[in-house]
Amino acid sequence: MSPSRTQAERDAVTVEIMFALVSGAFMGAAGFGVLGSAALWGPVPASWRAPWFAVSAALGGVLFCVRVVRVLRRLPHRPGAGPSPQDVVWIQPSQPGRTNPDS
Repeated sequence: MSPSRTQAERDAVTVEIMFALVSGAFMGAAGFGVLGSAALWGPVPASWRAPWFAVSAALGGVLFCVRVVRVLRRLPHRPGAGPSPQDVVWIQPSQPGRTNPDS
């Protein structure tokens, strides 16, 4: 059996999920707005507006999904996994040849 997560870990996961959803919604809306604005204010024939909006909505959906997946892939996959290797910041010693910054 794996150990259960602490309240702080559960809160961190909840915050990350909400960040993924909100930033994904923003990205999707921005993609839809950029591409869909051409159909609203540009010289697009009336027969092209419905397909144009459909493509804009599809782009917004894809951008939403990509953003959510990219944010959530940063989360540790198991309890107690800690930060991923790319998130670790190495502290350099204060003087060359020293192994401890406090020495």
